[in-house]
Amino acid sequence: MSEKKTTKKKVSLTVWIFLALVLGVVAGIALQSHAEFAESYIQPFGTIFLNLIKMVVVPVVLLSIMQGIISLQDIKKVGSIGGKTICYYLLTTAFAVTLGLIFANLLQVGAGYQLATEDLVYEASEAPSFMDTLVNIFPSNAVEPLVSATMLQVIVIALLFGFGIILAGEKGETAKNVVDSFSEVSFKVMGMIIKLSPIGVFALITPVVASNGPSVLLPLLKLIVIAYVVYVVHMVLVYSSTVYGIAKMSPLKFFRGMSPAMIFAFSSASSVGALPFNLECTQKLGAKKEVASFVLPLGATINMDGTAIYQGVCAIFISQIFGIDLTIGQQITIILTAVLASIGTAGVPGSGMIMLAMVLESVGLPVEGIALVAGIDRVLDMGRTCVNITGDAACTICIDALEKKKEARKARK
Repeated sequence: MSEKKTTKKKVSLTVWIFLALVLGVVAGIALQSHAEFAESYIQPFGTIFLNLIKMVVVPVVLLSIMQGIISLQDIKKVGSIGGKTICYYLLTTAFAVTLGLIFANLLQVGAGYQLATEDLVYEASEAPSFMDTLVNIFPSNAVEPLVSATMLQVIVIALLFGFGIILAGEKGETAKNVVDSFSEVSFKVMGMIIKLSPIGVFALITPVVASNGPSVLLPLLKLIVIAYVVYVVHMVLVYSSTVYGIAKMSPLKFFRGMSPAMIFAFSSASSVGALPFNLECTQKLGAKKEVASFVLPLGATINMDGTAIYQGVCAIFISQIFGIDLTIGQQITIILTAVLASIGTAGVPGSGMIMLAMVLESVGLPVEGIALVAGIDRVLDMGRTCVNITGDAACTICIDALEKKKEARKARK
């Protein structure tokens, strides 16, 4: 007689993260009258987890982009992938802000509110000019961007050194092996940190719920609901259609595979923090490591579909609160400004608020109106971060599919 083998089905990390999210919400509601306790004794564990993620992100981005470029072995190929990626990001961002404007107008997001608009004060941070942004992309020091985690500059450093290793040919073999070795080590470190994510998610979400209870959210509930409806519609409509149309991948498979990264992005509100999860999820969905390693870090820096939706909905909300009717021309201006601002404010702390200030100023709306939504910004930020990173992943899957088709055509010839 052969013994029956009993195998325990291992609970996936996705399930643990989701359970941690639910428990965090429940704990946050229970601790509403003790929000200070949640902030003082629970939030620090979330901060520790985010610090660990941020610590590993720079080496992962730097080394994985270099490894991706080296494995492509062709500078022209890198340029081709980069061009397609930026086009995808700009088009989906434009669609996102348009969708936000349409829903906000149709559902009259700011109608029926009796909010006090007198004595509103909001001091907008100064957004960098186009030329300043262009100059700041290129570092004057190879170490400082790594220390400060200035991601656009880190990407430039990775591109230049990756190209250098390709051009060095045989003499660059040692450098290539070093990059491969350290990249593998970085991914192992990242794997260890990711296993702690349920603890991090619980510790991050609990103080948010404890501090921003239902009583704070109810006056602006319509704005929150409309923003989240557009977030979901954009993800289902745009990402499902592009992933299915270009990569022939089932949208259900895509969203199921992306769920760990989406849950983490939602609870942490950090696109850069979710990058390690995104890299792992997209590769499990079949994307080549070299494509994911190039497309995702670029997206985490300049792709802001969720933030663009937020701009559109909030701009209409503020205009209706102040009783200002926006013309079609002004709303087209909002679309153009939001798309350009998504690149112009890349890597700037608090970029969502800076972008909104730029959008409001572009059509003559009072910047002080940002004070109306500042109190619920964290709640809106959680959703828009989830959309942002899902857009990065959809782009990765699509670009990877296009590259595989190109390779197949070359092989047939």
